[in-house]
Amino acid sequence: MRWEDVWLRYHRRGPWVLRETSLRLDPGEAAVVLGRNGVGKSTLLQLAAGVLRPTRGRVVDRPRHVGWVPERFPVDQPFTVRRYLTGMARVAGLGRGEADLAVDRWTERLGLTRFRDVRLPELSKGTAQKVGLAQAMLRRPGLLILDEPWEGLDAAARELVPGLIGEVLTAGGSVLVSDHRGETARLPGAARWAVADGTVTAQGSADTPADALVVVEVAVPAARVAGTVARLRADGHHVLRVRSDAAPPAVPVVPPVGGPPGPADGAGGSVPASGPAGRASR
Repeated sequence: MRWEDVWLRYHRRGPWVLRETSLRLDPGEAAVVLGRNGVGKSTLLQLAAGVLRPTRGRVVDRPRHVGWVPERFPVDQPFTVRRYLTGMARVAGLGRGEADLAVDRWTERLGLTRFRDVRLPELSKGTAQKVGLAQAMLRRPGLLILDEPWEGLDAAARELVPGLIGEVLTAGGSVLVSDHRGETARLPGAARWAVADGTVTAQGSADTPADALVVVEVAVPAARVAGTVARLRADGHHVLRVRSDAAPPAVPVVPPVGGPPGPADGAGGSVPASGPAGRASR
């Protein structure tokens, strides 16, 4: 997806909220939008979601399926959690049976099972935010947009967010997330886009050179491969490939500075992953 010389203001004679914005977010990539409150982070995300249209310029190559979670979930709706999510699943193109399965899956995963028959206006802010996350994931998004997704969530729910991001990236989707609390420090591989004074500056994902690449081969039990891959991607690593060998090949172990090498741990799927300082082609 690309922003091509995008300008936006809310009124014809109003100030420009964004000016001369040109950005690119490719499949499998994540970007974190940084900046203080009121500088235009949510505006940039709404342009990405298609909620807003640029005053000048254009946003192109937006994925067909977009999952968008606004900073404040709109709870002023006369539906129960189950009815709302089922309706959103049908809008996303799922059949009745698929919609029911998706609603059951995501309400259970996000700890919403006991709230399925509660009306949206009766939910706490944190629980409503979980409903917003659920509706964004009912159909696997090609683009997941999260506007301050950690706001109002309890500690357990906050830990789920990097995993959801990792799953979207693993499936080849892209992720755009805003943050002013530093929560996205857990996504070191994501690009940083700083918004200030109406302009967006792409800062890259790290201060190290782009060619500083280290490849680490990780052996894990076969049953844990999918979860391990998701966590590696969520932590900003680039998984090169996954292979299944009866036994991982013997490789020299380089001891950490200041200590001897430890014993190898685990067996099964072998997941080579590059560290967040570098980028590997997929």
